[in-house]
Amino acid sequence: MSGPLLSVRNLETFYGPITAIRGVSFDVSEGQIVTILGANGAGKTTILKTISGAMEPQKGTVTFGGKSLIGYEPDRVARMGVAHVPEGREIFPFMTVKGNLLMGAYARHDRAGIERDVEVVYDYFPILRERQASQAGFLSGGQQQMLAIGRALMARPKLMLLDEPSLGLSPLLVKEIFGIIRRLNHEQGVTMLLVEQNANMALKSAHYGYVLEVGRIVLEGECAKLMENDDVREFYLGQKETAVRGQRRWKRTKRWR
Repeated sequence: MSGPLLSVRNLETFYGPITAIRGVSFDVSEGQIVTILGANGAGKTTILKTISGAMEPQKGTVTFGGKSLIGYEPDRVARMGVAHVPEGREIFPFMTVKGNLLMGAYARHDRAGIERDVEVVYDYFPILRERQASQAGFLSGGQQQMLAIGRALMARPKLMLLDEPSLGLSPLLVKEIFGIIRRLNHEQGVTMLLVEQNANMALKSAHYGYVLEVGRIVLEGECAKLMENDDVREFYLGQKETAVRGQRRWKRTKRWR
């Protein structure tokens, strides 16, 4: 296969009369982690839903492995090798942890391979092995996020779509989750498209990034270079504002001495 694994061109998707994404174009190369940054409401989730078939675009193309995904139902997209880890995890709360994992392999028929992959998931997320017989609804938020990623991994995807994996998690758990995301990419070769509000963690984890504002991509580049961009540093990493506040605090302290 030549060219990118995923290619999105001039995509436009609407919520009723409202344009959620406006002429969005980007690529994801095989073996990469690509991140899309943006504020809440920028259109990040809409992009992932459009790729996975949960929403249908009004314009544009989505090509995966050289084949169009437009018009396919989510089940067909998943069988082609695209696994979607949605915002809010959406695990099956009344099923066991292991039952949730097996649901991720519903399209597979290699029973021995499925059991081996369950063990692989448990190696990445040991807490899931400990809780495998528990109902998933009793897991903590961080454990549910691990389960959602593990369930997606059970499909042996060529591309994993990750929607806000840090949402609602403590800083310690965010660090752990992103560490595992990097390991899965490096050790299992899973290509990933990651949308995140935690720009600092996303840029440290991904290879290439796009910045989305009000449904349009306004900036792109290698993540190391994006982290040096003044606008990204100010509006997404908060570094300039932090420095300004520090200067103000220093001046007030000095004045009152």
